[in-house]
Amino acid sequence: MLNDYLDWPHLGQVFRIDRHVTDLDGGNPRDEVALGITDLTPDQADAATIGCLVRGHWGIETRLHWVRDVVYDEDRSQVRTENGPRVMATLRNTAISLLRHVGVANIQRAVNYLHRHPQQVARILFP
Repeated sequence: MLNDYLDWPHLGQVFRIDRHVTDLDGGNPRDEVALGITDLTPDQADAATIGCLVRGHWGIETRLHWVRDVVYDEDRSQVRTENGPRVMATLRNTAISLLRHVGVANIQRAVNYLHRHPQQVARILFP
């Protein structure tokens, strides 16, 4: 057990992921190493399980956070005080979820369409 050697509460195991990545256009191929920690012990999660959990995390990153960053340009938001940022994040998450719920695959295209046809928003909100 790692905790026999380290004084780090709740440390279950460490892991290493070796991956080969390229840019979105297929250029700049390179090898990367990612290191991680988890509170799951080897008995609770083997390498395959940890791999699934990591892929699940990146699924959230690409299906939600990337959309918020790119489509809604969240990083340049001027809303910065009190509960404003949390409220706006909730509204963005709700919009993304509603669009996914009605089967939209391309959020950017749907947002552009709805900007030009705001009356169509009611069809999503009130099916």
